[in-house]
Amino acid sequence: MGKDFSDPEIQAMMEDEINNIVVISDEEGNESYFFEEMVIPVGNKNYAILSCIDNESCDCVDGECDEDSVVIARLEFDENGEPVYLDPTDKEFEEVKETYGKLFNEWDEN
Repeated sequence: MGKDFSDPEIQAMMEDEINNIVVISDEEGNESYFFEEMVIPVGNKNYAILSCIDNESCDCVDGECDEDSVVIARLEFDENGEPVYLDPTDKEFEEVKETYGKLFNEWDEN
């Protein structure tokens, strides 16, 4: 028997998933779609771990995506409170990657 999509709890979960979709445009205006997996605080800034969900605009072959389909972005907010995803510096990238690795290892141990 399938799920009852009219159930308010199921609808709330689906809405949360949709709210985690991020659209990023490159310099040429091409859009890529990402799912915000998590936000990691490092120092006094927040960084989003974004997984590519648009196979056409990501480096995927036959449904298999390489590690470039995951993006680390510094998360800031504009004057309207809307999230803005920015490229981290090389140093920020390495710090977030290290923090994510530690978190992943802790989760794996539990």
